[in-house]
Amino acid sequence: MNSAKILVVEDEEPIRQMLLIVLENAGFDVQCAKDVLGARKSIAESMPDLILLDWMLPDISGVDWCRQLKKDSSLKELPVILLTARGSEEDKVRGLEVGADDYMTKPFSPREMVARIKAVLRRTGKLFTKTKVVVNDLILDTDSYQLSYQGRDVPLSPTEFKLMQFFMTHPEKVYNRTQLLDNVWGRTAYLEERTVDVHIRRLRKVLSEHGCGELVKTVRGFGYRFSS
Repeated sequence: MNSAKILVVEDEEPIRQMLLIVLENAGFDVQCAKDVLGARKSIAESMPDLILLDWMLPDISGVDWCRQLKKDSSLKELPVILLTARGSEEDKVRGLEVGADDYMTKPFSPREMVARIKAVLRRTGKLFTKTKVVVNDLILDTDSYQLSYQGRDVPLSPTEFKLMQFFMTHPEKVYNRTQLLDNVWGRTAYLEERTVDVHIRRLRKVLSEHGCGELVKTVRGFGYRFSS
């Protein structure tokens, strides 16, 4: 199963329902919105791993919202695939220039759409098709919610487990406190940024007790990075 979350932003009900069915059948966790306002609310409740965004929307055009997303420091890495009936080279170039990760012209086959989504998720490190994430001697099992290091179990709280899952699937990248809050806790969790520091300290303490505390590094002035 693909545990990646897909946010579908499409104002036409039949197309939205078709996309919902196809993506759920492909194993994705799907959220839907009919306009940008609804999409923003959806993101506030649960951060998606990719947005499938229609160009023509009733409130703000998809291409304009894509441009806004890519200028937002906390959302600029969120992959976006634009859907449109516009098939000219000029329109494709415009869509890609505002930051879209891919561009699909209607009509398209469900099979092609799923393949393109998986391709973008793979490029951005957000496709989790395996129940186990392995980084050197660390093994994180998302079915049993267990972490082991060199064959020994590392007991983690639910929040520490979510932190490790995020770090292990996004290695070598620096994330600030706001980005970690959004990706691990979600935007509906109204927590202070210092909460991240507290959980990082607890996570490091547990990891250090098992000989791998140096994997979560502090990047002064920027945030934290998981480095193997």
